Amino acid sequence: MDFLKTVEDLQQLSAKCAGCFKAKIDGSDGKKHIVICGGGACASANSEQIKANMLDVLKEKDLLDKVTVDLGGCFGLCSSGPFAKIYPDDTLYTLVKPEDAREIIEKDIIGGEIVERLLYVDPAANKKIKKESEIPFYKKQEKIALNNCGVIDPENIEEAIGAGAFKGFVRALSMGRKEVIQEVLDSGLRGRGGAGFPTGRKWSFVPDVEGDKYIVCNGDEGDPGAFMDRSVLEGNPLAVIEGMMIGGYAIGASAGYFYVRAEYPVAVQRLKNAIKQAEEMGLLGDNILGTGFNFRINLRLGAGAFVCGEETALLNSIEGKRGMPRPRPPFPAVSGLWGRPTVVNNVETLACVPYVLREGAAAFAKLGTEKSKGTKVFALGGKITNVGLVEVPMGTTLKELIYDIGGGIPNGKKFKAIQTGGPSGGCLTAEDLDAEIDYDNLVARGSMMGSGGAIVMDEDNCMVDVAKFYLDFICDESCGKCSPCRIGTKRMLELLTKITDGNGTMEDLDELEDLAAKIKTNSLCGLGQTAPNPVLSTLAHFRDEYVAHIVDKKCPAHVCKNLMEYVIDKEKCIGCGMCAKNCPTSTISQTDYVAPGHKLASYHIDPLNCVKCGNCMSVCKVGAVSKQ
Repeated sequence: MDFLKTVEDLQQLSAKCAGCFKAKIDGSDGKKHIVICGGGACASANSEQIKANMLDVLKEKDLLDKVTVDLGGCFGLCSSGPFAKIYPDDTLYTLVKPEDAREIIEKDIIGGEIVERLLYVDPAANKKIKKESEIPFYKKQEKIALNNCGVIDPENIEEAIGAGAFKGFVRALSMGRKEVIQEVLDSGLRGRGGAGFPTGRKWSFVPDVEGDKYIVCNGDEGDPGAFMDRSVLEGNPLAVIEGMMIGGYAIGASAGYFYVRAEYPVAVQRLKNAIKQAEEMGLLGDNILGTGFNFRINLRLGAGAFVCGEETALLNSIEGKRGMPRPRPPFPAVSGLWGRPTVVNNVETLACVPYVLREGAAAFAKLGTEKSKGTKVFALGGKITNVGLVEVPMGTTLKELIYDIGGGIPNGKKFKAIQTGGPSGGCLTAEDLDAEIDYDNLVARGSMMGSGGAIVMDEDNCMVDVAKFYLDFICDESCGKCSPCRIGTKRMLELLTKITDGNGTMEDLDELEDLAAKIKTNSLCGLGQTAPNPVLSTLAHFRDEYVAHIVDKKCPAHVCKNLMEYVIDKEKCIGCGMCAKNCPTSTISQTDYVAPGHKLASYHIDPLNCVKCGNCMSVCKVGAVSKQ
């Protein structure tokens, strides 16, 4: 690995590596290149073993010099992984298993024949699709933050350079610091961590003073169901490093800190590797590329406290203190890490910065809406056909996100709501499906963008239970520093539990709203100020469900255990006894009734002793067991 002493050295290496990268994609090197998805979902489904098996077969066939196998970042469509993509043929195989490795090598790589059974099947058209770009999930996406994730080897710095890494940084070095900030301002890039504050404006707040300054990357992703930042760090860590370097140059900082939760071991390992390679190449350290710019990066691991996603709590944690928010002002831009001027940006924000500098502010600003430019990454989960990682231009409608990209609701169920913004956000309903996704539009509808979690719910979800789930999470994650959040959210959770247990009163709804208003107004940080949002949004859109729990003592979605029971339809029951055999409390017994057309007597569930585990419903092959 060459040590780069000047900008010209980097540009020469970039041109050389670009040729190699192009050859990988178009096959001009005469080789085949296989990239296997190494994202979290695919890794848990043995993607590393798939790679190992492929290498074993290639070694056996003496083809290691003609075929490469790399583990890349997340491909996005998690519900169809693990993936294996073949370059230059642009063939994408889905649901690959370790035992499929030999067939792919022998049939496709050697024989030139497509392994049809591993191609993606479009459920709408019932046809097999060979190319990733033709799969409906990808058609409306635009990759900026996720640029090159799933394409490059995230542990090979030269491949990243060949794909365009550090071109934005080189351009930034040719500009004045204020010019860089203005470029980011002109792009319209807003913070992707949730609040949506203009990134360039945030940078401009850092005073022009002597002494230490810092730029911090917030990788403490803690929303339930969120995996956007983790995937960016796993798939293209150098993009985030480059964004941090550009930001550091713009504000006059000589050091940066990554704060990443320790539960992300792959992201941490790849980040460490990328930092080490950049240091060895001279892209981090003193007098970078002979320009006089000094910049070093440090890595700190978080213990998984949700409150450390709040920037001042995060700074406290880096300093070795308990992760609790600080009163503001002073703001971090003036007095942050160790009392020095500090900018805190999240992973996705910094991943977008190299694009802005590389392609220009206008290229970024042409995407999105008037007030929300560029793209946004979402972790699309819940009751959705295509679970996965999505990056779409701002202004994409919820309907496009859920149906065109997400593939709609599985099993013929009806869409009920989508929770955006995680615990800090709110529910949007079918009335909002035509709403364009941007910061201000979602807030106006009672939700928020947040960091990008998007949990879809169908008719089987109880919205009171959903609100209780998020409040339970908030109570666990509250740092306890301020009374409104520490005590108020606990009282709200107690009221929600009372309602779902069937003991609620109509006065409880008034008390919930009163508590919510006080918590939002008086809490110290954003966690407490937004904590009541899931309750307020479900009350606004699904008040009838709260009333049903209180007045009728029924859970319309049959979720809340105290308000539902399992029953067996004696006319459908064929008397096989599978429900009784799988009942852990022996509360199912056979009756004397034999339904017409059946030979055996039906079964009955004793509601008083039933623990409502659902085993009976799971094992019944004729659908005789239901929830009421």
